[in-house]
Amino acid sequence: MKKGRAGTMTHDYKRHGTTTLFAALDILEGKVIGQCMQRHRHQEFIRFLNAIEAQVPVKKIVHVILDNYAAHKHPKVRQWLDRHPRFTFHFTPTSCSWLNAVEGFFAKLAKRRLNRGVFRCVVDLQAAINRFVAETNHDPKPFIWTADPDKIIAAVRRGHQMLDSIH
Repeated sequence: MKKGRAGTMTHDYKRHGTTTLFAALDILEGKVIGQCMQRHRHQEFIRFLNAIEAQVPVKKIVHVILDNYAAHKHPKVRQWLDRHPRFTFHFTPTSCSWLNAVEGFFAKLAKRRLNRGVFRCVVDLQAAINRFVAETNHDPKPFIWTADPDKIIAAVRRGHQMLDSIH
């Protein structure tokens, strides 16, 4: 079969529902806290934050890197954050790429568990995701940054020089 879109969906493809995966990645240990929920609203996000609060040892400070999705900035989420001082939110700039570790986790999930999978209902999909998270935690691999920081800084400087020359 042809690669690309034709290789992923057949003429009788039918979506049986969707789920939202909230995932917290401990880059030092390689473990994941994951929860599937029906929606991605502030209520579900707070529920997920409470799950992180319950699973992360009390003495650890928690840095949460988030995109700029509205649910993450909702007033009730900010109130939750005020009541939990060990949590610090860091928002990625708009249109910014996620951290390589997070992208890598979701890419592995898609490639190893979801692509070409057959899920007759949302519960089957969530079960597959939950099995993948459990398998990841059974044999966790810490994230190791392999990029050379000097090359990254040089590329950023070249980008700034190009932007400055345009204006």
